[in-house]
Amino acid sequence: MGIETQIQLFDNAKIRVAWDDEKEKYFFSVVDVLHVLTDSANPQTYWRVLKKRLLDEGNETVTNCNALKLPSADGKMRLTDVADLEGILRIVQSVPSKKAEPIKQWLAQVGSERIHQMIDPERSIQQAIADYKKLGYSDKWIANRVKSIDARNELTNEWKRSGMTEGRDFAILTDLITKTWSGKTTKEYKQFKGLTKENLRDNMSTIELALNTLAEASTTEISKRRNPKNLKQNLQIAQEGGNVAKAARLQLETTIGESVVTSIKASDYIRPIEETSEDE
Repeated sequence: MGIETQIQLFDNAKIRVAWDDEKEKYFFSVVDVLHVLTDSANPQTYWRVLKKRLLDEGNETVTNCNALKLPSADGKMRLTDVADLEGILRIVQSVPSKKAEPIKQWLAQVGSERIHQMIDPERSIQQAIADYKKLGYSDKWIANRVKSIDARNELTNEWKRSGMTEGRDFAILTDLITKTWSGKTTKEYKQFKGLTKENLRDNMSTIELALNTLAEASTTEISKRRNPKNLKQNLQIAQEGGNVAKAARLQLETTIGESVVTSIKASDYIRPIEETSEDE
């Protein structure tokens, strides 16, 4: 069963969701939705109490909830109660909240949007752009991020073509590319920036993003011409692709006299849209 986890935004609040390729449906984190509805400081406790009440009432919604591994606050994948669209809507109806109707509409939109994205992948990019704008990223940074997403998708498609599997193979190859051009593995890079659960690319500067994109795009082009058959051959190509970006990084650093691999992360230089608007 293919499960794709991601973060969706509701009024700048983050809700963890998982797309099940086999069942072709979304599953939503129950505690995240309850946090939005109730503004509770401890939505886990709220959910335990609500779950018991629903069970006592003989409500089948709770029994239909599943537990999936989703990224937690500490960055680790932990089992979390989730419900599909029908189930989460029933849970929303059980909670007195002025946000109930808006979040019902949002949940329905997320479900339908996925179907549209499968038909027209460009919608995914447009949604990503809108989400980054809400978070306060600049247009220039967003343009580079979109290019990086496109380059990453091309690379993973090439890896799949050459027999690599998602998960361990992708992680090993990505680590080698990152280590080669930046001098740090993905884990080391995140630690350097003080990140835990955050996405590394979302916290790269425009230059870092450009170099990472160059490394991955170069790896893709080399792979298409070499047609690798196993992990060993893919590792060699990944290093060569990373070296292309490494050469560019070293040349730039020699010119400007400082490292472009920086500990600065997104929260150090972006502000939410509402905060920016107030200042203006």
